[in-house]
Amino acid sequence: MTARRKTAIIAAGGNSLIIDEQHKSIPDQYEAAAITSRYIADMIEQGWNVVITHGNGPQVGFIMRRSEIAIAEVPPVPMDYAGADTQGAIGYMFQRAMRNEMKKRGIDRNAIAVVTQVLVDRKDPAFAEPAKPIGSFMDEDTAKKHASEHGWTVREEGERGWRRVVPSPRPVSILDIAAIETLVDEDYIVIACGGGGIPVFLDDDGVVQGVEAVIDKDFASGLLAQELRAELLVIATEVEQVAIDFGKDSERWLARMTASEARAHLADGQFPAGSMGPKIIAILEFLDAGGSAGVITNPPNLGRALAGETGTWIVPDGTKPVLS
Repeated sequence: MTARRKTAIIAAGGNSLIIDEQHKSIPDQYEAAAITSRYIADMIEQGWNVVITHGNGPQVGFIMRRSEIAIAEVPPVPMDYAGADTQGAIGYMFQRAMRNEMKKRGIDRNAIAVVTQVLVDRKDPAFAEPAKPIGSFMDEDTAKKHASEHGWTVREEGERGWRRVVPSPRPVSILDIAAIETLVDEDYIVIACGGGGIPVFLDDDGVVQGVEAVIDKDFASGLLAQELRAELLVIATEVEQVAIDFGKDSERWLARMTASEARAHLADGQFPAGSMGPKIIAILEFLDAGGSAGVITNPPNLGRALAGETGTWIVPDGTKPVLS
């Protein structure tokens, strides 16, 4: 076993694989993964070991839409299996792209994707109030028919119609952490916890059961960073830096926040739950567990962010933003 390099968790959003409305195909998504992999390879060349996590919102949406269209012919795809499907497919994209990028740069490193189960608490309040929309919009009659025949929870989503909603519980632990840690220690580039991980719980007999739910990718990435004792949590998103007063005349982009400053902005409502909030919370929880730093930026600026030139760094109170 080799000594572990300094390790960073890189959380890439599922939307990062879909550049625009005209580029949604599987080959288009692979090309986007290949571009992101180049930026991640820059980090590897700087001496970092990386574990890649990714979102899967659009991709799960595609699976659920196909399932809805074919529901009269074949049984619908349960949510945990849809998550597993996307982990395999997107993991393959990154695995192939990273392997090709390493070969191009003459770096002797291999990538491997791990279909990852993430434990949730069956008593999580999210199960009592499903709120995460998935799948396509439907008219009221169709939505209620699915609810009756397939046990879905549905709700009206404004003028566009009705949608299925599922719980979004907080992750408790990474069930496959031992395997991931072994691969990291053996110097693999690991792709894990895709889409927040496959949500599972333990029944009264300790048997693992899948559950129809969605885990937030940022929370799962932060938990993975904690359990792997990583030095850095990188959340790649659509913007180069985090802003306060976003969209207002007083908008200000932030290069650095201490944990206390981030908490204050969070309490002031600067980081909404539907956008930047989970990213900030995930980094704060990582720092509380002993992590050294977190940074939020977009994929093209990963290298510059690590050099302290851009991105928004969030650090424990009293520390500097860039790791040596």
